[in-house]
Amino acid sequence: MTGSDILLSALRGLSANKLRSSLTMLGILIGVAAVILLVAVGNGSAVAIQNRLAALGTNTLTVSGSSGFGALGGASRTNSQSLTMPVAEALDDPIAAPDVASVSPVQSTSSTIAYDGTSESVTVTGTVPTWFGATNTTLTSGSQLTTQQVDEHARVVVLGSSTAEDLFPDGGAVGKKVTIGGTSYEVVGVLAKKDSNGPNDNNATAVAPLTTVRDNLAGYGALSSITVQARSADTVTLAQNEVTAILDHVLGVSSSIQATYRVLNASQLVSTATSSADTFTVLLAAVAAISLLVGGIGVTNIMLVTVTERTREIGIRKALGAQRGSILGQFLAEATILSLAGGALGVLVGVVASHVTISGVQPVLVPASILLAFGVSAAIGLFFGSMPANRAARLLPVEALRYQ
Repeated sequence: MTGSDILLSALRGLSANKLRSSLTMLGILIGVAAVILLVAVGNGSAVAIQNRLAALGTNTLTVSGSSGFGALGGASRTNSQSLTMPVAEALDDPIAAPDVASVSPVQSTSSTIAYDGTSESVTVTGTVPTWFGATNTTLTSGSQLTTQQVDEHARVVVLGSSTAEDLFPDGGAVGKKVTIGGTSYEVVGVLAKKDSNGPNDNNATAVAPLTTVRDNLAGYGALSSITVQARSADTVTLAQNEVTAILDHVLGVSSSIQATYRVLNASQLVSTATSSADTFTVLLAAVAAISLLVGGIGVTNIMLVTVTERTREIGIRKALGAQRGSILGQFLAEATILSLAGGALGVLVGVVASHVTISGVQPVLVPASILLAFGVSAAIGLFFGSMPANRAARLLPVEALRYQ
């Protein structure tokens, strides 16, 4: 028999049991589609995490306070003894920290903001103008804070997008007066919308001059954090070393055990998050591969049933002179056709499904996963179809003809 004859014979054999063939292809289809879709979901999650972290600025350092022991040991030094305005001013030293572009002290507190009978709880951030550039914070209207407003303790505020929408549903927030903690503030700008993670709304916020927030809301205790911007993404590590050296000197820290501060490197956070997302993607792909393996076992099962049902047919063909290779080729062709057809349909379903947002994640297709899943589906047909095909090819004509 020629190759075309074997192929036509295999197609006739599959068409004789359309429902069985369809169900077998369905198993392969689900496995291939699952691999493509879950890898796309994992990749989409990684991209989303990277974008959100990049939006915070990959060349920034965040200095926060933590409890520890003083240089003399014994008494615990707390956050209030660590991050102060003199500490922030010490970091803004072009000689000791040449790779630091800006230093932005931050004082955060919770308060209630109100306008015309509508009120809501917000996070009020007191800071300086350089904070906007360091954190990639942009505005949709109005203007950001100015150095003059900070120096004059001006009662002005920049509203987060959610806060502006809630208080001013018809727009036009800039220029209006709102009340924060019982004190009147003029709205000078509205922030662009940011992505939110978890139950907290990152857009329910208000940004005001650091001096004003400390005067009216937070007091003159410790700073919540200090945002340090490096001159470029390539000098973040150098800037971190310079910041750490200054903090150790100013705070009298001689070892990491005594440190009453933490320095978070945004680029390291991106790298860690990307690594975790890649691990998550591999895990998803492994889970999906199991379903593809189950589909392959289904191919073996169906082909074994087919060989059993067609035992007499095989015996007659062998008695008429059919070669072992022809019998082997036909059943291998049937198994491969089932796997390839199921794989092709699985690729189609996986690609279409990847355009649908799943649990807030937009899947991102990985071309390699499509080629891999389809290639594995073809290999499954050959591998899992080989045992039933060999069983059919080894049947003796006499025994096959006796089979009832």
